[in-house]
Amino acid sequence: MVREGNLKSAVQDQFGRVAANYLTSAVHAQGEDLPIMVEAAGLRGDERVLDAGCGAGHTAASFAPHAAEVEALDFTATMLRQVEVLAESRGLANISTRLGDVEKIPYTDSSFDLVVSRYSAHHWARPGTALREIRRVLRPGGMFVLSDVVGFGDPVCDTYLNAIELLRDPSHVRDYTVAEWSNQFAAAGFDFEIVFPYRIFLQFVEWTERMETPQANCIAIQALYDAAPKEVREALGITEEGHSFQCAVLRGRAA
Repeated sequence: MVREGNLKSAVQDQFGRVAANYLTSAVHAQGEDLPIMVEAAGLRGDERVLDAGCGAGHTAASFAPHAAEVEALDFTATMLRQVEVLAESRGLANISTRLGDVEKIPYTDSSFDLVVSRYSAHHWARPGTALREIRRVLRPGGMFVLSDVVGFGDPVCDTYLNAIELLRDPSHVRDYTVAEWSNQFAAAGFDFEIVFPYRIFLQFVEWTERMETPQANCIAIQALYDAAPKEVREALGITEEGHSFQCAVLRGRAA
């Protein structure tokens, strides 16, 4: 099938169809990085927080008990409905949702004490633009905490990683390397810090079913697994059941 439209419409189309799968996804609902993100923010309890690219709302729900207000921003309306379901089920009355783009955040300057984002940034075609917008809506001294899959400095491993990601999800852009994030943070006016490197194991069937990946693409991913050289197999932790991605929690304070 030929996809019409640009990347942003691809994101809306892809996640509009599978939004409910992300509400129940263990990878997104759990994870050792979530409490690390909350701890890294050092909240007092009176902050206003923005979850940029909130998905089904698991990150917003993790921060809500520790903040005065959490705004959950996403580009896909069906994802925002999942946030509302999650917030209601947990009795979190301080979460609000808003449809919007991280490259043009629909809030005024200096609106937030903290911006967070988890497993969203690999869909950002222009991360520099998004980071400048995040910096704009942060108050002086505000903080940005990001958790995502990160790419490899080795070009062979990095090529395989992003090829596999794109076959699984056509709205994927890139798993940016830590070095790329460091440069982008600095350019947007943030200090940069690696808070917590970690890995996530992704069981192949669950990973592809969650995104409703076409069978032809699943076969292509398996073919890449089979053809991968030793260094790629080791870097991606490829097994018969699936693979693991390297990830990191990154933190920037507005300079």
